Amino acid sequence: MARRLDRQLRALAMHRAAPADAPIMAAIHATCFSPPWNEAVMSQLLASPGVLCLIGATAEIVASPAGLLIARRAADEAELLTLAVAPPCRHAGLGRALLERAIADLRASGARQLFLEVDEGNAAAIALYRAFGARPVGKRPGYYESGANAVIFSLALSDSAFDYGQIAEKPHDDQR
Repeated sequence: MARRLDRQLRALAMHRAAPADAPIMAAIHATCFSPPWNEAVMSQLLASPGVLCLIGATAEIVASPAGLLIARRAADEAELLTLAVAPPCRHAGLGRALLERAIADLRASGARQLFLEVDEGNAAAIALYRAFGARPVGKRPGYYESGANAVIFSLALSDSAFDYGQIAEKPHDDQR
């Protein structure tokens, strides 16, 4: 199993997205989300200051990009805007690799805390974020167009970052 994982990780390729990548980013997003973000939205994000856009591919499964991650940093906080891996390329470690790279890049840029929202029914994404140490800190009822709720997660990116998860995990007096 470890050898298989090593082979998969070696077969992953990532790079920072460039303006010319907007069409492929929109295509990847469309395979994962409804409604998808279109090419104009991707172009706007690529041109925005403080936005990190990564594209990844799994060479053994598909030769063209199959995953993307977009995060935005403001001061010492960052927000994961989207993480998408095309369905045929899932379970090869691409989402994990994109998130790992984004965390490293965000830390290097001075971000101390990462926030994200995830559909409460997306067990795979929740497991991935928890594997990195993210903790639930809140909920947004009816956040998605489908009416699904979003769980808000927080991940400390530095030892000195405040752990918002501790607040969410402590029972309030009225919850005891």
